Amino acid sequence: MRFALFAGLASLVSSVTATALTYRLEANEKACFFTNVDQNNAKVAFYFAVQSGGSFDVDYSVTAPGGKIVLDGTKERQGDFVFTAQSVGEYTFCFNNEMSTFAEKMVDFEIAVENEQRAQLPSRQGASPEQTSSLEESIYKLSAQLSTVSRNQKYFRTRENRNFSTVRSTERRIFNFSVIESLMMVSMAALQVFVVRFFFQGARKVVGLESKSLLIVWHSKDEQLK
Repeated sequence: MRFALFAGLASLVSSVTATALTYRLEANEKACFFTNVDQNNAKVAFYFAVQSGGSFDVDYSVTAPGGKIVLDGTKERQGDFVFTAQSVGEYTFCFNNEMSTFAEKMVDFEIAVENEQRAQLPSRQGASPEQTSSLEESIYKLSAQLSTVSRNQKYFRTRENRNFSTVRSTERRIFNFSVIESLMMVSMAALQVFVVRFFFQGARKVVGLESKSLLIVWHSKDEQLK
């Protein structure tokens, strides 16, 4: 009886086909992913978040089998959508990074196709319909709370990855600035040494010319006296 009850509880959970992936989207790249919907009016959940790269944004689009655009957006950091599939067939989910020249993007995304047909919970002997109904509602509330926890985990994971990427970018900029500053200091010191040596060499040449002129004048006066 307990096994039958657990089986009934499991059957209450909607049948879900989900795909969770992490994809590295190169600069100037457009990547598309596909999922097949077998039933009309099925619920399709689409979640994505840019974990790192550039300004943490990407263009996206969702296309129905007939070519109709279901969802689209530009320069979005993340999105969490649920829509009803009006037709059976292959749906296309595309990410576009053609706006970026150098930066590659790390994109986490999940595509879930859900059939929300609810099964009836097998009732035990002596259980009233009110008890069964309250148990069903408790199960669905628990499922909704678990979905909320899962979404919050995804959100905090995205925030953590973005903050870590920002810290690494800041460290890299500080290091590059320190290297440039050190090179500038060395260059300025070398330039100062060169300027000082140039002035001293110029002064020596002037002193040498003056001493030569004095010697010539002295020799000329000496010859006149003779």
